[in-house]
Amino acid sequence: MTWRPIPGENRDRDPRPVGESLDRLTRSFGGPSAAALSTIFAAWADVVGPAIAEHARPLSLRGTTLVVGVADPMWRTQLTYLGADLQQRLGEAIGAGVVERIEVRVRPAKEA
Repeated sequence: MTWRPIPGENRDRDPRPVGESLDRLTRSFGGPSAAALSTIFAAWADVVGPAIAEHARPLSLRGTTLVVGVADPMWRTQLTYLGADLQQRLGEAIGAGVVERIEVRVRPAKEA
């Protein structure tokens, strides 16, 4: 059996970068762009600073709510207090309106 294109398929179309395809896919589900997600996760320490990054990490982006995990309730309180500042920094890094709310969750430390 040999390969045949799907009827009506545009054979002249150039390959697309994976990021572009991921953007299209995540936006079709109402989610943020892959570039925004990548920036949040890859540049987290640069955006929030090393002290916060040592104790908190992004877990997910649901709509415009960034879910952040911390191991200690004290850090949850601290991040809640710094919420507006963190949102502003994230807005500067990834664009305004991508993160409109930060939800901080205490996650138990992994057992060794």
